[in-house]
Amino acid sequence: MKKQVCLVPELSGMGGMVSFQARMIAGLAARGIPHTFDLASPENHAILVIGGTRHLWQLWRARRRGVRIVQRLNGMNWLHRIEKTAPRAFLRAELNNRILAFIRRRLADHIVYQSQFSHDWWERVFGQHALPDQVTFNGVDLDRYTPQGPGSPPEDHYRILLVEGHLDGAYARGLEMAVRLAASVKEKTARAVELMVVAEVGEQLKAHAHTLAPDLWITWRGVVPREAIPGIDRAAHVLLSTDLNAACPNSVIEALACGLPVLAYATGALAEMVRDGSGEVVPYGADHWQLEDPLIPPLADACLRILEDNPAYRTRARTRAMAAFSLERMVAGYLDALEVL
Repeated sequence: MKKQVCLVPELSGMGGMVSFQARMIAGLAARGIPHTFDLASPENHAILVIGGTRHLWQLWRARRRGVRIVQRLNGMNWLHRIEKTAPRAFLRAELNNRILAFIRRRLADHIVYQSQFSHDWWERVFGQHALPDQVTFNGVDLDRYTPQGPGSPPEDHYRILLVEGHLDGAYARGLEMAVRLAASVKEKTARAVELMVVAEVGEQLKAHAHTLAPDLWITWRGVVPREAIPGIDRAAHVLLSTDLNAACPNSVIEALACGLPVLAYATGALAEMVRDGSGEVVPYGADHWQLEDPLIPPLADACLRILEDNPAYRTRARTRAMAAFSLERMVAGYLDALEVL
C-alpha cells in the first residue's frame, strides 16, 4: 500500500486555498496515494500543512512519531499594518503570521515556497533557515484551462479583464488602478475599451469607480462559478493583475493557460511568473509596501503593446503556462517534498 498523506487546511483568514487543496487531492488520487485530514492517523507517512494550523500540539506529536512535515508557504499578512484595521482583526493577522513562522522554525522538516519572492520575503522578515526548501509554483489543469473552447475576444473593441474574489478595503485600490488604466488606454486608441470586472464589488465602490471615469465602459460580472473562468479568460484581450506583493496568484496562472496575456506591476512574484513575452510587467514607480499610488502611463503603454500584438502575446502566454504551471509539475514537486513516491 502506498504511503498516506495528511492534508492540513489553511488557517482561517489567510486566504482561499480550496482550489490548491482540491488539485492536490486529485493529484494524489491519480497516483493511488491515500490522503486524510486526520493528524492523529497512525497511517500518516507525511503531513502537508497548507500554510499554518492552530493544531500545533497534534502537529508536534506527529513529528515525535517520525511523521514527515512539509509546510506550504505563500506570503504573510501585511496590509493590516498599513491600513486602518480593527484591533481584533489586527491581532488575528499578527497571530496567524506568528503561527506560520513557528511551524516554519520549529516543526517543519521541509518548506515549499510558492515563489522565489515568497522565499525571500520570509527570510527577510523571520530570518534564514537551514531547513531544506524549494520553490514550486501553483499549477492548473492545462486540459481544462486552454485556449480552445467557447469564448473569444471581441473584434470591435478591447476588453481588459480584472479577476479577483472580493474588492474591498485595501483591495479596492486594485479597482481604482484598473479604472485609471482603462481610462488612459481609452485616450490612446481609436478602438472602444471595456473594463470587465469579475469580483464581488459593493455598490458604493462601483459608484466611486464611475466617478473616477464617468465615460468608461465597465461591465460588472460579479462572482462567477470557477468553471466559467476559462471562457471569460478566452473572451478578453488582457488580464490586469492588481494584487500587490502576491506570492503566486491563481488568476494569473489560469489566464496564461487560456492564452490570455497578463499585465501587472513588478511587485510580488509577477516578474517571475509573467516571462518570455507572455505579458508585460512594469515598475510600480512608488512604494507599493506603503500603498502609494502607482505610475499609470507606463502600465498603459505596456497594455497597448499587448493589445496591438495580441495574437503573438496569446501564443506566448500559453507556452509559458505549459512550461511552468502544469498541474503535473506542481503535484510532482510536492510529492518530492513529501517523500511518498
